[in-house]
Amino acid sequence: MINSQYNPTRRTLLKGLGAASLLSPLASLPSWAASQRLYVDGLSFLPSDLGDVRASKLDAFIADISAIETLTQADGTLNYKRTFDACIKSIKQAADTVKDNPEVYLQGLTGTDIAKAKQASRTAVYFQIQGADCVEQDIANVNSSANWQHLSTLHQQGLRVLQLTHHYGNQFAGGALDNDGTQSLDLPLTPAGHQLIEALNHHNILIDVSHSSPQTALDTAKASQSPIVQSHGAARKFVNHARCSPDEVIRAIGDSGGVFGVFMMSFWLTTKANPSIDDYIRQLEHINRVGGVDCVAIANDFSLRGQENLLALNNDNSQGVKEYLDWWDSLRAKNVLGFEVEPQHVVIPELNHIDRMSRIDDALAKARFKSTDRDRFMGGNWQRVLKTVLL
Repeated sequence: MINSQYNPTRRTLLKGLGAASLLSPLASLPSWAASQRLYVDGLSFLPSDLGDVRASKLDAFIADISAIETLTQADGTLNYKRTFDACIKSIKQAADTVKDNPEVYLQGLTGTDIAKAKQASRTAVYFQIQGADCVEQDIANVNSSANWQHLSTLHQQGLRVLQLTHHYGNQFAGGALDNDGTQSLDLPLTPAGHQLIEALNHHNILIDVSHSSPQTALDTAKASQSPIVQSHGAARKFVNHARCSPDEVIRAIGDSGGVFGVFMMSFWLTTKANPSIDDYIRQLEHINRVGGVDCVAIANDFSLRGQENLLALNNDNSQGVKEYLDWWDSLRAKNVLGFEVEPQHVVIPELNHIDRMSRIDDALAKARFKSTDRDRFMGGNWQRVLKTVLL
């Protein structure tokens, strides 16, 4: 059973600040709304074509720079380990790419770098690793939150967002797809995970619970002294799937002062046969209703231009979904929640496009969201969290 005893104090504070701001028409506008609206993507990748950065219109994005090792588990399914050796190499390569293209990129090290990048007509890039496997070696030697050698080294190289796990659990956290062969498990944050949360807070690294089990996410929200995020995910209200988050998790993230980024993988956004941009807006509306206006954010989880194979197929979902079916079937055989329903699509065609941020912005306006809400959703909430955590 999910333990939902998280601390509501931080959300109460956010609400109080919002109420106080109504006393002045000028104060009701957050500082980031005074200039042109920010566009921030919660998860993508450094593109091979630098032209994609300009075309995306992004002021900032969180870039997964992970390098993975593919492992076959005992039950025959695949898992992916982000080892330290692989990730330290990949983060140095990513830093070199950003440094070599100063007319396009600014490496994001603090939350204020978004404003700096925007002023210089550049795009701030914040490095993320999708899984804490890269610091598992630290557990054997750690005796304080400050003594995490591998974590410190990665931070020095530019790591600013760390996801606790990717699909499956590790020494720190339960994974969304963990399973005992008969039912989905909801594994908690481990004792080592609590140590990791303390270390991430100490290093001012943003904690990402994407791919975590619901209980791990709730435990993390309670344990962290800083806001936590789900950089990319979806609400379980619309798709009853292990990879989607129940309302308790969305609410806990909002209560922590964090954000929930809704991503572009349509089989986790809607069960309809033909997904549309309206389905994406419904997800944002639900995050707003459950987590609050300061919780809503945009994410991608594909390359900046979109899911490449679907683009090559002119967004023909009936053909593109085939590449996912073997993996899907392997999880269905393990009885993981939601995999009993075969997916019919991968992308929302209107959003599998380099100009998705403008299209989402326009759709929010059509749905009659206030301009100040759109400011928050499209980038302001991400900027606030990054400024809060990345000191």
